[in-house]
Amino acid sequence: MSRLFPAWQQLTHSSRIWRVRFAALTGAVLLGLAAIAFAHFGDLAQQAFQAVIRRWPLAPFVLTPVLFMGTVWLTRLLWPEARGSGIPQVMAAAHAPESETATKLLSPGVALAKCFGTGLILLAGGSAGREGPTVQISAAIMMAIHRVLRVPVSAGVVIAGGAAGVAAAFNTPLAGVAFAIEELASAFEQKVAVLVMMAVMVGGLISLGLSGDYVYFGAMNDRMSLVQMAIGVPLAGITGGLAGGAFSRALVALSASKVKPARWMRGHPLIVAGICGAVVAITGYASGGISWGTGYDITHGLLSGQAAPLTFGPAKFISTLATALSGAPGGIFAPSLSVGAGLGQALSLLTPGTPAPAMVLLGLIGYFTGVVRAPLTAVIIVAEMTATRTMILPLFGTAIIADWVSAQVCPPKLYHALSRAFG
Repeated sequence: MSRLFPAWQQLTHSSRIWRVRFAALTGAVLLGLAAIAFAHFGDLAQQAFQAVIRRWPLAPFVLTPVLFMGTVWLTRLLWPEARGSGIPQVMAAAHAPESETATKLLSPGVALAKCFGTGLILLAGGSAGREGPTVQISAAIMMAIHRVLRVPVSAGVVIAGGAAGVAAAFNTPLAGVAFAIEELASAFEQKVAVLVMMAVMVGGLISLGLSGDYVYFGAMNDRMSLVQMAIGVPLAGITGGLAGGAFSRALVALSASKVKPARWMRGHPLIVAGICGAVVAITGYASGGISWGTGYDITHGLLSGQAAPLTFGPAKFISTLATALSGAPGGIFAPSLSVGAGLGQALSLLTPGTPAPAMVLLGLIGYFTGVVRAPLTAVIIVAEMTATRTMILPLFGTAIIADWVSAQVCPPKLYHALSRAFG
C-alpha cells in the first residue's frame, strides 16, 4: 500500500498538469477566434458610421453625443467594469486572480459588454481602438475556461490571456510576450513565461490561420543615416514624450485628481459623455472626417509614403482624448498610433533630408511610448507591425527619450494609475 500511495500522487500530479495545459490551450484557441470576430465587428461598426455620414453629413452632431451618453449610461448602470480601455482591469485582476473583484472584472458578461460598448462607440465615430478591449476580453475568456474546467486561476492565467489578446489583435506575438513582461506582470516567473508563450503562440496561430500572414501596417524598408538619426530621434522622442505625457496626465487627472473640475466630471458622467461626444462630432466635421474611427487607413498611408492633411495629428489627438475622457468602453492603442503618425508627418517638414515615412514611424513610436510608457513593448510592437529591421536603432532611441520625457510630464504610468480605480 505504501508503494501505491506515491504512484497515486504522481498520477494525480500528472493529471493536474495536463488539465492546466488543456485549459490554457483551449482558452488560447477561443480567444484567438474571439479577437478575429471582434475585429470584424469593429470594422462593420466603422463602415456603418461611414455609410450614415455619406447619406446624412450632419448626423454626427446628434448621433455621436447620443450614442456616447447612451453607451456610458448603460455601461455604468449594468457593467461598470467594462468602462475604459480594458488593460487596467486586467492589471487589477492579476494582483488577486481568485478574488471577487477579479471575477467581476473578467466575467463573461463584462467581456460581451466590452465588445458591444466598443462597437457602439465606433458606430458613433469615436476615436477608439479594439486592442485594449481585446486584452480584457481575452483574459476573461482564459479565466472562464479555467473555471469551467476547475483549474485554479493564477496571475499567470490572467497575464497569459491578456498577452495573447495583444498578439491576436495586432498579429504581433513577440509584442504580446513583451507586453506581459513590461506591463501586466510585476513579477514574471518562469512558469508564467511558459504559459504566456504558449497562449501567445496558439492565439497568434489562430489569427494567422484565419486572417492570413499579414503585417498590420504593411512592410516598410526606409532607413536613416547617422546624421538623420541624430536629428530625428531626439526630435521625435521629445515631442512624442511631451504630447503623450500630456494625454496621459489628462486621463490620470480625471481618474484621481481632487481638483474641482475633475471631481465635477466624475460626478456628472452622462453630461461629460455628451460633451465629449459633441467634441468628437465637431472635430470630425471640421477636419473633413479624418479624426473619426481608429485612423488605421490614414496611418497606413503615411507609413507608405502618402500624404495626409497636417491637421490629422491634432484632430486625432483631440478626438482620442475626448473619447477616452468620456468613460465609454474603447482602447487607445490604435488611435495613439495614428496621433503619433500625424505628429511624425509634421516633424518630417523639419527634417527635409530624411525619408518622410521614417519620420512618421519615429513620431508614431515617440507618441505611443509617451502614452503607454512601455518602451520595450512599443519598439517590438511597431517593429512587428511594419516588418522593419533597418529602423530598430532609431526606434529604441526614440522610445527611450520619449519614456523619460513623458515621465517628467506625467510621473505615474497611465495603465498602472488607472488600474487603481478597479482594484
